[in-house]
Amino acid sequence: MIMGTMSSAGKSLITTGLCRYYARQGLRILPFKAQNMSNNAAVCPSGGEIGRAQAAQAMAAGVEPTTDMNPILLKPEADLRSQLIIHGKSCGSFSAQNYYAQYELLWKTVTESLERLRTNADLIIIEGAGSISELNLTKTDIVNMAVARHASAPCLLVGDINRGGIFAQLLGSWWLLEETDRRYLKGFIVNQFRGDSSLFENGRSILEQRSQGIPVLGVLPWLEKLSLPDEDAASFSSDTICNSDAKPVYVIRFPHISNFDDFDPLRFETGISLRYITHPGELINAAAILLPGTKNTLEDLCWLNETGLDNAICKHANSGCSVVGICGGYQMLGNQICNPQHIECSQESVAGLELLPVHTILNSQKHTQLSEMRVISKIGFWHEMFGKTLTGYEIHNGQTRTDAPLFITENNGFDGCAANGGRIFGTYLHGLFGNNAFRQSWLRSLDIQPVEKNWQEHQSAQLDRLANHLEAHLDMERITQIIEDGVQ
Repeated sequence: MIMGTMSSAGKSLITTGLCRYYARQGLRILPFKAQNMSNNAAVCPSGGEIGRAQAAQAMAAGVEPTTDMNPILLKPEADLRSQLIIHGKSCGSFSAQNYYAQYELLWKTVTESLERLRTNADLIIIEGAGSISELNLTKTDIVNMAVARHASAPCLLVGDINRGGIFAQLLGSWWLLEETDRRYLKGFIVNQFRGDSSLFENGRSILEQRSQGIPVLGVLPWLEKLSLPDEDAASFSSDTICNSDAKPVYVIRFPHISNFDDFDPLRFETGISLRYITHPGELINAAAILLPGTKNTLEDLCWLNETGLDNAICKHANSGCSVVGICGGYQMLGNQICNPQHIECSQESVAGLELLPVHTILNSQKHTQLSEMRVISKIGFWHEMFGKTLTGYEIHNGQTRTDAPLFITENNGFDGCAANGGRIFGTYLHGLFGNNAFRQSWLRSLDIQPVEKNWQEHQSAQLDRLANHLEAHLDMERITQIIEDGVQ
């Protein structure tokens, strides 16, 4: 089990890298995280939702993702409320107090999923959440030490030296554990070291001495530009990806942004600078503006109005800029969003940006599925894609209607819409830019020369790069021995 001293210490990436490393040793590896809080979700072949990080870990292990890998997913809708997903299906919205009141059901869900995985794996690599020492959550813990105890899993503790206080992080977390729980902790990992790691040799000695012999299993150097999806908005980095002499493409960073990895395939395109923005003054010489998914479409649409981004987006659109909406962003591009059942918020109806001739009605039925959609429009650059099938997934509430659809779906339904010669378009298809032919065609329509890369091959190479990084800087022989010895 990989534990952390805090959120974003590196648990997810190290778990992912270990999945890849041990899968390359010929073992059947399955990842597991009991509870995740993230609006960056993935869809399993069964149609259920799990955290994006667990889907990436399954990909690293070379297995299909299942809802047992992340049986409980919380998707924040507001400061005090989250949608609860159990075994991939929505169970409604809950406050923290109401959520913890269901402890017995949640724990049963966690243990049943873990036991199912254990019957079908050589090795399960478990990821914890937040800090190993969340003292105020001990009685209702279903994701950290409670899981370690249930599984008798030896634990490695990860600290982030780049954020400072590595001794307080690791030693403080160890010291705060109950004496009976300290026996599960078998090693420390120092993550995100910048510079010459040999300078930390005395730090290793201090950590091992003060912890009464817990070994430091490695000091992981900072790893630049690793193109793997962030787990959630807490770890999501909206760092500007700037390339000299490249055209700026802007992503609107909504307050409730979700599935932001939709645009990861654009990060290796050298012809663009991908920039995440929250203010209209940042929209300068835009080649394209991208509106991502959101967990609260109406509130984020109101936020666009309050910030003035709505007028700025429309002004650029009317000047010939490409504007693309995915999922909630697609709904915002339409004429109106109606909310008769008060999904996500209490507002009945909000006018959209009126850039696409579509109308959306939100409802309680949630669509989650892997999807294939065939292009049926010939407007603008879309004529190059006519008749081709694009793949991805859907996670959305509501239905959007138009008389000019872009796609016909597998079940003979329709999706998407385009306007202004195809420069403005929207769709419910997450993963759109991961379709190599589409991405390259769209970039050429912006007079940008695409990089002839296969996104799926690039992701696989990044997973190997991560596993190689761990193999080079961690004592993998000792970690393997820790796994074999278990908790004694």
